[in-house]
Amino acid sequence: MSASTLTWITATPPTPNGELHVGHMAGPYLAADVLRRFTLAERERVLMTSGLDDHQSYVAVRGELDGHTGEEVADINGERITRGWELAGADFDRLIAPRRDPGYAEFVQAFFQKLYDTGVLVPRTRPLPYCVSCDRWLYEAYVSGGCPHCGSSSSGNACEPCGRPNDCGDLIDPHCVVCGATAELRPQTRLYLPLAPFADRLARFWRDTPMPPHLRALCERMLGDGMPEIAVSHPSEWGVPVTVPGFEDQRIFVWFEMAPGYLLQCDPDSARPGVGPVQFFGFDNGYFHAVLFPALFMAWDPEMPLARAFVVNEFYRLEGKKFSTSRRHAVWALEALKEGGADALRFHVLRDRPNGRQTNFSRGDLVRAREHLDTVWNDWLNRLVQALRAETGGVAPAQRPAGAGGWELLEARLTRLCGELREAYSVEGFDTRRAVDLLDEAVRCGADFGHVHRHERERPAGRDAYRAALSGELAVASALAAWAAPVVPAGAARLSEALGWDPARRVDAAALAPPPAGTVLTLPDGPVFGS
Repeated sequence: MSASTLTWITATPPTPNGELHVGHMAGPYLAADVLRRFTLAERERVLMTSGLDDHQSYVAVRGELDGHTGEEVADINGERITRGWELAGADFDRLIAPRRDPGYAEFVQAFFQKLYDTGVLVPRTRPLPYCVSCDRWLYEAYVSGGCPHCGSSSSGNACEPCGRPNDCGDLIDPHCVVCGATAELRPQTRLYLPLAPFADRLARFWRDTPMPPHLRALCERMLGDGMPEIAVSHPSEWGVPVTVPGFEDQRIFVWFEMAPGYLLQCDPDSARPGVGPVQFFGFDNGYFHAVLFPALFMAWDPEMPLARAFVVNEFYRLEGKKFSTSRRHAVWALEALKEGGADALRFHVLRDRPNGRQTNFSRGDLVRAREHLDTVWNDWLNRLVQALRAETGGVAPAQRPAGAGGWELLEARLTRLCGELREAYSVEGFDTRRAVDLLDEAVRCGADFGHVHRHERERPAGRDAYRAALSGELAVASALAAWAAPVVPAGAARLSEALGWDPARRVDAAALAPPPAGTVLTLPDGPVFGS
């Protein structure tokens, strides 16, 4: 694929220890889809990729806690995850299935082996928690304790609240997640990635890569404290086996595995992308994307393009507490889609996206989002439908948009609004909260214009002026069909069809035009948005 014409968008592969919840949708997945749809409408080539993070230890732990195998947990939830994406309109071009894709494990092992053979990965013997009761080494999801950096409750290998990595053995009061027993520390030899040799190159990469201040602060704190060595193998039976002699009983750390997995997402044939991705992920995964992966790619191929930009969301909370699949504190995406529909779910979580701050979801939010679409968006469109049926029999008027001076002001205002909307949809200014607010403003502008100019029909010679005002409202509706497509694609497609437009129009001021005179409008009897 040509680097000059391709936008590669990634969203962190979800862990199938449960199905998708609303917090996931408010995080990387629907936001990435917004950028994909906007870029496609620009007539540019797009590749949006992700996959399933089958080998996360959280999958195996969930199986043990629920009496299932890890494979059963991954299969059941993997199907539900992909179904949730499909129903929500998150259209991925390529999804990686680690346990099913031919050659996946072999490529991950070859990636790992090359870094070992070139001296990038080195053995280190360090304390690792061990559960005597379970007769098991503890790492990642198997162990919990206090973060050595911030003191918060943390799993092994990385702390969600502060985002920093740990070595499992440095957790405060570690205990086994499966049985609850206090862990003891025993020496264990694992393979490590020392990050210090990459410090200067990482610093230059961070300087040149767009990212939010919170992530930049994390990177700079790690640099200032001295770059750590990261364990990239663990004694375990779950995951891709290590092929390095002497470590065959260990498995490749799943976050290491994800780096070559990203290469296969972009180009499964050459595994060498010609363009850096725009990466969508949550802050709790920030260290992996901004520190670990770039270092691994630098080691694998120094000429490989690194990420073009990081689009990061903070935690989305449910009734004041963080959404959590492992703790089953969640509103599941399939449940929310069944209750509210894709338009309402997308409208709400993109308007409430935790961009730069944590936001909070309550169970009535989807109901209120649907009511908003009904009472503001659909109410205006319904009034316009009724007026057109009564005045023209549902045919686009011949009169061009006008309205006693009001149309020129409205057209100028909406043209400026479109410029801001394009910025909110772009990589550089990406902000779905702003985009939804601007769409809402466009709807209110159209509704206000209609209310004011309904009175044209009361004038003795006002029929042409009234029809010109209706044409102006149709122009706003036509613009909405194009402009809202990245956010609420299902409703926007229905509106485009009703007005006789191609649903794949650009988000630009040219969309602010009514359908050609005489177009028979197939105006719906039911709601356009939210049905």
